[in-house]
Amino acid sequence: MAAARTVTFPSGVSVPALGQGTWRMGDDPSRRAEEIAALRKGVDLGMTLIDTAEMYGSGASEELVGEAIRGHRDDVFLVSKVLPSNADARGTVEACHASLRRLGTDRIDLYLLHWRGGVPLAETVEALEGLVSSGSIGAWGVSNLDVDDLAELPRGALPQTDQVLYNLTRRGPEYDLFPWCRERSVPLMAYSPLEQGRLLGHQALEAVAAAHGSSPLQVALAWVLRHDDVIAIPKASTAAHVEENHAALGIRLTDEDLKALDAAFPAPVRKEPLEIL
Repeated sequence: MAAARTVTFPSGVSVPALGQGTWRMGDDPSRRAEEIAALRKGVDLGMTLIDTAEMYGSGASEELVGEAIRGHRDDVFLVSKVLPSNADARGTVEACHASLRRLGTDRIDLYLLHWRGGVPLAETVEALEGLVSSGSIGAWGVSNLDVDDLAELPRGALPQTDQVLYNLTRRGPEYDLFPWCRERSVPLMAYSPLEQGRLLGHQALEAVAAAHGSSPLQVALAWVLRHDDVIAIPKASTAAHVEENHAALGIRLTDEDLKALDAAFPAPVRKEPLEIL
């Protein structure tokens, strides 16, 4: 089994570098048993950070996660998100409590603002801090916020993470978001680290994968995980796919590998707008 790797939040809490995403899981009742088995397989393999959101399937994903972790809540680090349309003082609390009911738990370990909307960030942060104080959440963070947005957070307010789109074809955050977060010891959480499978068939990935005796998607995931302050949350709907993702932890990319991938997928040389899926 690949060695466990962890990433540490500003709070001092450490979580697995490789977690599990759940976007579009729970939408198809005919796949429910298979998806639950996949999540449980991931937990068994140490991928105990599970990310979900009230938006996913209008709560169906949270319900699926709740069923998957029933009886094993203390083994899991739960991440969920509040929609910006619910992120005012009252709505944040109500949305959190609704998520708690769907998840079948009394706490969410990390609760994120899903993206920025019309509610002032100070109002959302105050509500999130209140949820921390009440014990409903362990900590708060943000998602899809760029450097300019983060600069508008209230003075002294530090998110535990910024969850953003990051993979070989979406390297924009490296230019300015990575430095901003690293100055503050805030790890990034990479969603869609495999670009939803669209990286398949790329010649450079194929070549590096062949050298390692692995799959191209495992190399793409290992590339995201090369940073010690990035958490990757790929979605996998089958146990076999979970096992394939987990094996990426055992891949150590060489300097030559990284040069080849840089040539095929260039790093940003200027500020790029933060991309969102």
